[in-house]
Order: sequence, then C-alpha cells, then structure tokens
Amino acid sequence: MADLIDTTEKATGWRGSREVWLAAAREAFLDSGLDAVKIQPLASRLNLSRTSFYWFFADRAALLEALLEDWETVNTGSLVAATHDYAETITEGVLNLIGIFLDDGPFESRLDLAVRGWAHQAEAVALRVNRADDTRLAAIRAMYERFGYGAGEADVRARTVYLVQIGYISMQVHEDTATRMTRIPDYVKTFTGKAPSERELARFRARHGQGA
Repeated sequence: MADLIDTTEKATGWRGSREVWLAAAREAFLDSGLDAVKIQPLASRLNLSRTSFYWFFADRAALLEALLEDWETVNTGSLVAATHDYAETITEGVLNLIGIFLDDGPFESRLDLAVRGWAHQAEAVALRVNRADDTRLAAIRAMYERFGYGAGEADVRARTVYLVQIGYISMQVHEDTATRMTRIPDYVKTFTGKAPSERELARFRARHGQGA
C-alpha cells in the first residue's frame, strides 16, 4: 500500500487520515492475520511516521475496535439492508440476499472469515460475532415473516439461508460465477419452497452483470 502514498506529502507533514490507517490495518489483517496489525509495521507500510498514528487512534486497541466496527458496518449492515430491499415476493427477497454474497456484492467474505478466526483467540470478539449472527438471523427471519411464513418456519428457513452462506465462507468454497448462477434458482426454491420467476431471475442476473 505504500506505493499509494505520495512520499512528498510525508515531507510536508502529511499524517494520512483515519481511513488510510484503517485501510492499511484491514489489509494487513486480511493478508497476514491479527499479529500484523501493529503500529510500526503499518507506519512502514504507509511510509508515515509512527507518531502520525496517534492523531487518529489512541492506541492499538482503538484501532482493533475500529476494525470490528468496520466489519459490523460492512457485513452485518449490508445483510440487514438486503433484507429490507424492495421485493415483491419472498423469492425476490432471497435473491436480494444471495446477491450480497456474490463477488460483486458488498458482503466481504474474507473479512468475515478473518474476524471469525480472531474470535477463537478472544472471548470479547466471539461475543461480537455471536451478536452479529443473531442480528443477521433476526433480519432474515423477519423478512420471511413479512411474506407470511409462520415464526417456526421463518426461523428454520432463515437458518438454512444463512448457514449455507456462512458455510461457503468457512469452507472457502470457490465457484466460478457461471456455476454459482446456475445453482441459484434451485437454492432459492430450497430456501423458500417456491421457484423464482424468470422475470426475477432476469433482473437478478442483470444486476450482477450476467445479462438477461
């Protein structure tokens, strides 16, 4: 990332920004794990002075907290938002949800996997992950209930959708886009008990650059 920083700005006293430091921390976390998220290595990566860090974060703990907040905003936030996106049917609602997990979607699978790994090392992070899972499941469950599913069925279907997606992430499954697209109609039918319409599928494919 250092090549993204203009070294002449360092000479004029440029300290970066909160976003620049957080982006570098996130990149280090994803590439090399939590131990790589340390102030001096990040400063070297950014070609900035160590003291510049303290203009934006009180200490490393504050930076780690910012990483968790970023994860919650990006991943939990995008999932909850997807459950409220416009949908005429439950099948369209589930397509909206599936879409966030595709390569062009806002949900960042590598970040989720990294935070779940972190949770194995820190009880406080494990609690955050558990709360995030509860929030995500509640949002999906509520979406099903809005389309007339009873509470018990909505809960089981929500778990089926979510645990399949988390399974993809945890197993680091790599499917090419064409293969994933061919499976999506049957996934939707499995998740909802209903087949998506051709019109819904055409809109979904168009949104994700797959044509009509």
